[in-house]
Amino acid sequence: MSFCDDCFKGVTHEGTPKGKWEKIGGIDCYVGIPSGIEYPKDKVLLFLSDVFGMQLINNQLLVDDFADNGILTYGVDYFFGEPIRADAMQPGNTFDRDAWREKHGYDITRPAVDAVVAALKEKGVVVFGTTGYCFGAAYAVPLAIENVTQVTAVSHPSRLKVPEDLEKYCSVSKAPFLINSCEEDAMFPAEAQAKADVIFGDGKFAPGYKREYFPGCKHGFAVRGDMSDPMVKAGKEGAFKSTVEWMKKYL
Repeated sequence: MSFCDDCFKGVTHEGTPKGKWEKIGGIDCYVGIPSGIEYPKDKVLLFLSDVFGMQLINNQLLVDDFADNGILTYGVDYFFGEPIRADAMQPGNTFDRDAWREKHGYDITRPAVDAVVAALKEKGVVVFGTTGYCFGAAYAVPLAIENVTQVTAVSHPSRLKVPEDLEKYCSVSKAPFLINSCEEDAMFPAEAQAKADVIFGDGKFAPGYKREYFPGCKHGFAVRGDMSDPMVKAGKEGAFKSTVEWMKKYL
């Protein structure tokens, strides 16, 4: 499970979260419920966060924004209350990344996602979408490969095996696939982006494929980007817009 320095950098955003915390299948989730508009109760977007988890205000505000667009959204706390703290983004922080990583591997954290899916199915949810950011993409892609979920969006994905995971996705998944990529990304660099286009593009993936590209942005932009930078602001807002449109079309 590899990371890059940009996985741990970024800017904390300002705002007032308006979602609520709920226990779903025994797992804490930050939930965004659309208000004042009709929305399908049997369709859910799973928000699969970066290493800063659902406790980071940036992630909570994104969940709220999806709900404002009429999408019932559940942010899964698969770190069990122990994400990397927001202050670890500060220069000079001595947070032990390796120790944290050892305690939060895929085999440890994936069961939390499965528990939430199972519990929501019991509540009548029949269609699942995912939006995975950085660390979260490593759940979004396997869930689609297993056809547990029906539509996928990932932004600056990390921990994917390229081309193996992409080839498997293309061969077995039925979930339309959106990738929000950027100019500077050690975890999903230009070579990986081009490979994704070769594998999925030109109609090769019948369910649907699209890759957005945001210049002037780097890994983490869609969640922790510096909104004082016009290109990063445009990238963050563009990635959100493309994801909403993708979910509106396919979820």
